[in-house]
Amino acid sequence: MQSSAKKVAMPAITLAALGVVFGDIGTSPLYALRQCFLTAHIAISEATVLGILSLIFWCMMLSISFKYVTIIMRADNNGEGGIMSLLALNLRTTRIAENKKIYLIALGFIGASLFFGDGIITPAISVLSAIEGLSIATPVFNKWLLPLAIGILTGLFLAQRHGTGTMGKLFGPVTLLWFVSIGLIGIYSIAKTPYVLSMMNPYWAINFIVHQPYVAFLTMGAVILTMTGGEALYADMGHFGRMPIRLAWFIIVLPSLLLNYAGQGALLLRDPSAIANPFYLLVPEEILYPMIILATAAAVIASQAVITGVFSMANQAIQLRYLPRLSVRHTSDVEQGQIYLPFINWVLFVSVVVLILLFQSSEKLASAYGVAVTMTMLCGTILISVLSYGYWRWPLWKVALFAVPLLTIDFIFVASTSLKIASGGWVPILIGAVAFTILMTWKDGRALVLKRLGKDALPIDLFIKSVSLSSETIFVPGDAVFLTGTPNIVPHAMLHNIKHNKVLHERNIMVTVITRDVPYVPRIERVCVEKLDDHFYRIFVYYGFKDVPNIPMALEYAYEQLGFQLDMMHVSFFISRDRLIHTVGDGMAPWREKLFISMQRNTSPVSDFYQIPPNRVVEMGSQIEI
Repeated sequence: MQSSAKKVAMPAITLAALGVVFGDIGTSPLYALRQCFLTAHIAISEATVLGILSLIFWCMMLSISFKYVTIIMRADNNGEGGIMSLLALNLRTTRIAENKKIYLIALGFIGASLFFGDGIITPAISVLSAIEGLSIATPVFNKWLLPLAIGILTGLFLAQRHGTGTMGKLFGPVTLLWFVSIGLIGIYSIAKTPYVLSMMNPYWAINFIVHQPYVAFLTMGAVILTMTGGEALYADMGHFGRMPIRLAWFIIVLPSLLLNYAGQGALLLRDPSAIANPFYLLVPEEILYPMIILATAAAVIASQAVITGVFSMANQAIQLRYLPRLSVRHTSDVEQGQIYLPFINWVLFVSVVVLILLFQSSEKLASAYGVAVTMTMLCGTILISVLSYGYWRWPLWKVALFAVPLLTIDFIFVASTSLKIASGGWVPILIGAVAFTILMTWKDGRALVLKRLGKDALPIDLFIKSVSLSSETIFVPGDAVFLTGTPNIVPHAMLHNIKHNKVLHERNIMVTVITRDVPYVPRIERVCVEKLDDHFYRIFVYYGFKDVPNIPMALEYAYEQLGFQLDMMHVSFFISRDRLIHTVGDGMAPWREKLFISMQRNTSPVSDFYQIPPNRVVEMGSQIEI
């Protein structure tokens, strides 16, 4: 009965996956093939058209079908995917020395940072390339292309705070219509020039590389544009599962993309002047306007998928303590994954608008696009290679068998796109560098603060012993909850409470939140309670990196174990508000310490992040020198 229910649900899940996962790679035909010829100023001939199409075919087969769909999607962290999940899996391995794992963390941070850069470029290039079809219909629209693109994206980013649940129901059917349409248009063109299907023969790719090696090398920097969004197959695995994504890729997406690229190639063989815009010139004139509308809808869906991916990745980084606390709003009461981060949303929006005004066309934006994608793919290949050796415990020869060819392809892509750094490729590198600096500074800064706290700390067991022996200690009714990241030492807020109020509560509960390297922690494993004394308790609360922290709810679980009744009106949450002071000495570089202090001062309040009622919070200030 259960298996039949799964069979019934599979088409619906596959359709939903189609709308969320494949929007980015699905809009690549709008600009990718044209860019392959324009990048190296290639003359159109049978050898070059079939050579480039053959390169596209085999690169998609090796990098997407084999690497992502077959190999990397096996690396699921309790069903979840994405570079943060892949990093978390790698950090579990015992085959890699602990002091070497910092390099894996850095690699994961680089991949995550570049994904953020991708999240800025994708909406800009997708929407611009979609509406540029209007200039094919009539030149009247030329001066309105930029305002129209910015208007569409403004509406998209404004809609984020309302959630994407309603729009999400349309994503699957619209994307399915898009793939079917581009596939049929491709077939229509192939029927006129069926010889183009010989692109599947690797001879044409090899012939192109042998006879024009430098041109082929330059072209690889544009071929990567056909695979942008391929990393989303793995990143969104947790939402839909492995099988629906694989079915959607092999049954719908891959055939439609290849048919459309082949159709564009067939058009170029018949009419080389169609290189001006081979996608829209492939479309019959009668359906040009409907196709522009459909392409714009597909571009918006692609942008939405990337924006959601950036929100999800940022939230995971916050939970794993790699980013400062930011305001996270949940836009759905049903679906846990639907979140909205206001700060990230508006940073993305401003960055996208700046990019559009800076580059002004999809052709120029394409130069900036490939660099981030190739480096992200390289990071993913290295991490999956390390994982197969350290976590799956494959022998070295087996790891080398798949890693060497894939790394070779990725290095060629990186080398080729690096030639475009001066003409726009510096943009994602700059964005990635800023994001990487923030991630590493926050990680190192937190470690520095914890080290300073531990240096002057008072062990909790000695404190409890001294309190119990002292006849001057006064206990007042009620429960005091102290949030602390160091469970074995006395929280600063508790010391300040005694210092200023001269009392302790009847029950003093120290709560330490620990994020595990799994997506979700079941309720039965959520809390661990220790009774230290009649007046002192220690509670560990465990969350996965995709869980929604809720301390009052966790306290209910803990009180059930202790046999107490939780009454929030008798609970006070004491939170230490640390004021960091920069000093000269050991630690980070002065500018990094100042950056960390600035981030720490602007973090979202603890009460908001952990969903603690604000009227039950007492903040106690403390000063820490770093």
